[in-house]
Amino acid sequence: MAADDYTEVDKADDIQVLHSMGYAQELERRLSRFSNFAVSFSIICILSGGINSLAQATSGAGGIGIGIGWLVGCFVSLTFAVAMSQISSAYPTAGGLYHWGSILGNRGTGWVTAWLNLLGLITVLGAINVGTWTFFVGAFGPALGIEGTLTNQMIFLVIITGAQALINHLGIKLTAKLTDFSGYLIFFGSILIAVVCLLSAETWDFSRLFTFHNYSGDAGNGVWPSVSNAWVFALGLLLPIYTITGYDASAHTSEETIKAASSVPRAMVMSVVWSALFGYLFLAAFVLMIPNMDDAAKQGWNVFFWAFDQRVSPGLKEFVYLVVFLAQLLCGLATVTSASRMIFAFSRDGGLPGSAALAKVSPTYRTPVAAIWTASILSVLFVWGSSVVSVAGTSAYTIVVSCTVIFLFLSFTVPIVLGMMAWGTPKWDKMGPWNMGRAIFMLFGVLSILSMILIFVIGIQPPNDWALYITVGFFILTAIVWFAFERNRFQGPPLGDIIAARQAAIKAAEQAVGETGH
Repeated sequence: MAADDYTEVDKADDIQVLHSMGYAQELERRLSRFSNFAVSFSIICILSGGINSLAQATSGAGGIGIGIGWLVGCFVSLTFAVAMSQISSAYPTAGGLYHWGSILGNRGTGWVTAWLNLLGLITVLGAINVGTWTFFVGAFGPALGIEGTLTNQMIFLVIITGAQALINHLGIKLTAKLTDFSGYLIFFGSILIAVVCLLSAETWDFSRLFTFHNYSGDAGNGVWPSVSNAWVFALGLLLPIYTITGYDASAHTSEETIKAASSVPRAMVMSVVWSALFGYLFLAAFVLMIPNMDDAAKQGWNVFFWAFDQRVSPGLKEFVYLVVFLAQLLCGLATVTSASRMIFAFSRDGGLPGSAALAKVSPTYRTPVAAIWTASILSVLFVWGSSVVSVAGTSAYTIVVSCTVIFLFLSFTVPIVLGMMAWGTPKWDKMGPWNMGRAIFMLFGVLSILSMILIFVIGIQPPNDWALYITVGFFILTAIVWFAFERNRFQGPPLGDIIAARQAAIKAAEQAVGETGH
């Protein structure tokens, strides 16, 4: 769907849906269906997580970790996307997960969902840009004489995160052009890597993709501690599961998307589907190119660069690295967009300290400027603070990042479970245009719950066992804060008569940013 097909009637319909939920059209609707897809596709960025986390498979169960494990893990992520797509069609608002948690449940469930999602987004933004730094040092560091020190890392993070924030600051139009480009770049990069790997392979031994070998412990350079065969395969599922996340960005940018009730759910599901397919394409080709699986496992986290050094000519190798690096930079750009819209949405209902400033939209750029810079600054501070602190000999950064995806998937699970209970009740009696029917929604809802259990169980295994204590500690802390402070203060999103009472304020807010839609 192109923006050229977007009529004044369509725009009026989108704005009316937003008004019916008690919010003003302060952000600017410029994202086409493809652009909304590209935001999620860019955050998933198989050229980021799929490459930086490769060792979870190659130093785990070996080839089968890609050949079978990638498909299993991608299906796990797909169950959440399909279930959430149904809800996103009925409630197409920025910060979607928070609103779903509130509307389908209550103020408390919405508040917890918001914090789970927000903490996940801030930390994953930091982790994505750290991954970009790690790739940059591995790919270009030796030639440029740049070492992987903490000081160099932090300088790099300040520069690229600041650039990502500035681009977001300057308007959704510029951001959309770059994320659209990112979408095409990821498709191109995946095909490029697949072709380079296949042409560089000595033989195409497809049996590698289905050959199991337990490389845990020393055999896999200590990526995983020594575990049983079943566990090493399960741990390898973290490669696709940790990579295929971030598709909630389509929901977070709902208020900037044309025909959001139909565009957002489709984009959410298809971003996962295309990421799974193209990720499998280049990862399978990479496994076929590897000179020897035993030697590859011994490389640990350096396996991607090692394999390319072994098989690919220097000029072609550097070109591939440049494509991957650009895709990773744009991955961070899209993540700033998603995190800032979550902060904006939560703040306009008074959910964060300094909410009045964080919920303010620039009339010049039609973006939540304070929210954009806050998300970016917090992500850099998180990386710096956690990198200089160790817990039992392990970097606090490593420990917290291991919790990031658990928090994100929990923020997906809460509204899905609430939706299963609310379907057909006054809380959710009207389906959006993307309507799979109750049976399919319930099926994928149950699959999402089972998937969440799987993610939690494998996500807290050594060396990530501290994730259990952090997750439990988070829920204890949030319970204390909620019952001691927020239960009486936080009102949540507008409902019922409050929506009608806000219509004058909605009109004033739209006039303040120059919105002329009806």
